[in-house]
Amino acid sequence: MNQGIFTAKLQELEREYGRMGSLMELWQQEEPEKLRGLLDTVTREFQANQHLLEKTVEGSRSPAIAALAQAQLDYYRKAGDILEARLPGYLHSEDSTPGEDRQEAAALYAEYAMDLAAQSIRYAMMAALKALEMQYSK
Repeated sequence: MNQGIFTAKLQELEREYGRMGSLMELWQQEEPEKLRGLLDTVTREFQANQHLLEKTVEGSRSPAIAALAQAQLDYYRKAGDILEARLPGYLHSEDSTPGEDRQEAAALYAEYAMDLAAQSIRYAMMAALKALEMQYSK
């Protein structure tokens, strides 16, 4: 039953991973205009997904789905607050400028976000395998 859903989600993960690789290639080639365009596209997509999560929280008939959507929203809001408001101050030293602090904070945040994505994939694999195991053990 869920195998088709899992296949579609896996394809989505593969597509997004490929996009991430493309972004890194553009960055390494130092093509800032292309990078800015890709950043704008990804930002719009992220914001659209945030909006869908908000609608899910407000309008879902399932309390479980609403709670999971709210957890995602809470995480992104908290992480964004840390990046924008707190992280540069945590990293500040007497030898650095506020711009350097923001750059270091953004790099650290990006590294953490990638670690979180990898851990999220592991968690998704566990959840999918558990669901499949439950289906087969009927």
